[in-house]
Amino acid sequence: MKVVARNKKAFHDYEILDKYEAGIELKGSEVKAIRKGRVNLKDSYIKIQDSQAWWMQGHISNLETTNAYFKHDPTRPRRLLLHKKEIAKLAGAVSQKGYSIIPLDLHFNHKNKAKLTIAVARGKKLHDKRQALKETQLKREAQSAMKKWF
Repeated sequence: MKVVARNKKAFHDYEILDKYEAGIELKGSEVKAIRKGRVNLKDSYIKIQDSQAWWMQGHISNLETTNAYFKHDPTRPRRLLLHKKEIAKLAGAVSQKGYSIIPLDLHFNHKNKAKLTIAVARGKKLHDKRQALKETQLKREAQSAMKKWF
């Protein structure tokens, strides 16, 4: 599994509750751009509409080598390929207050298909974010102190 893009801010801003892996309906020029790493997951989200899942505001840049006829809109909504039961679970989770669906990473699986890892998440409060930062800082300090002794 080759990870192309990761949404680092998601782990800082949200508490991850449940993860899913979804296929993406892409055009050929988009697949080539993803292979080159021209993807940004920041500020993107998943929307459930008409019993279909859509990846909104995900940015896949155009390549310079792409013909003008085949160029795609970089932030167009892209349909996610999920089972009906998974979409129903996601729709039920989003209907609860404070829950949202966010992308975590974009990768190629062992069959060389582009997959988007999505998660049902709940937004963290400011004090929770500060607490998480303190914990990670303490872990780093402890590891550096252990390195000096070994």
